[in-house]
Amino acid sequence: METIAVVEDNILTGDLVAAILEDEGFRVIRAYSGTEALYLVKNQKMDLILLDLMLPGLDGEAVMEHVNGIPVIVLSAKSEVEDKIHLLNEGACDYITKPFHRKELIARILVQLRKGKASGNRGEDSIVEAGELSLDPLTLHLTARSRMVTLTKTECSILRLLMMNARYTLSRDTLLDSISLETPDCTEQSLKQHIYNLRKKLSGLSSNVQIETVRGVGFKLSGIRE
Repeated sequence: METIAVVEDNILTGDLVAAILEDEGFRVIRAYSGTEALYLVKNQKMDLILLDLMLPGLDGEAVMEHVNGIPVIVLSAKSEVEDKIHLLNEGACDYITKPFHRKELIARILVQLRKGKASGNRGEDSIVEAGELSLDPLTLHLTARSRMVTLTKTECSILRLLMMNARYTLSRDTLLDSISLETPDCTEQSLKQHIYNLRKKLSGLSSNVQIETVRGVGFKLSGIRE
C-alpha cells in the first residue's frame, strides 16, 4: 500500500483529499504546516507528497527545498502558466490547480507512482506479475497457464502499466502519458487497436485475467485473484 502525505492547512480541503485517497486504497498521512511537513519527510516513509503552497510557517516552496527522492505534486489555486513553470523548475513533478476533479487527481498520482516504480529497484526490464500473468519486458514474452505469447513493444508498455496498477482503473490519458516516452507512436485512436490485440492474446492464453473497459473512464484488469 502506497503512502501519500497530504500537506494542507485548510482542514476541509485536506479532509476531502484524504477521503479520496483512502477510498482508492492509499495510506494517508497529514501535515498542516511547512514545519510539520519537514518532520514527516525526515521521520516517515512516503511514496508521494501532495503539497499546498500557502502554508503557515514555511511555505510550500521552502518545503520543496528539503525534499529529495520523493515526487511532489503541488495543489494550488494559482492558475497562471508562469506560476506552474516556476514550481516545476523548482522541483515539483506536477501541478494541479484547485478546484480539481477527483479522476484527474488520481490519474496524475498514478502516473508519478508508476514513474517511481520504474526508476526503482524493479527497473524497466524487471519481470512484472499480476495474478496468473507474468510479463518479461526485456523479451516481450507474456506467460500464463504455462503458455506464452509475444507482445509488441507498445502492447508490452500498455499491459505492463495495467499490471503494475492492477487495483486501479487507468484513464486513456494516463495510459498515453505514461507510455509516451517508450512508445511515442501510440495515439488515442491506435490505443483502441492495441487494447483489442492484447485482449486476443490474453484469450489465446486462456487466461482468467482480461482487460475491462470502464465506461467513461478507461481500462482496468479483471479476474485477478489475490
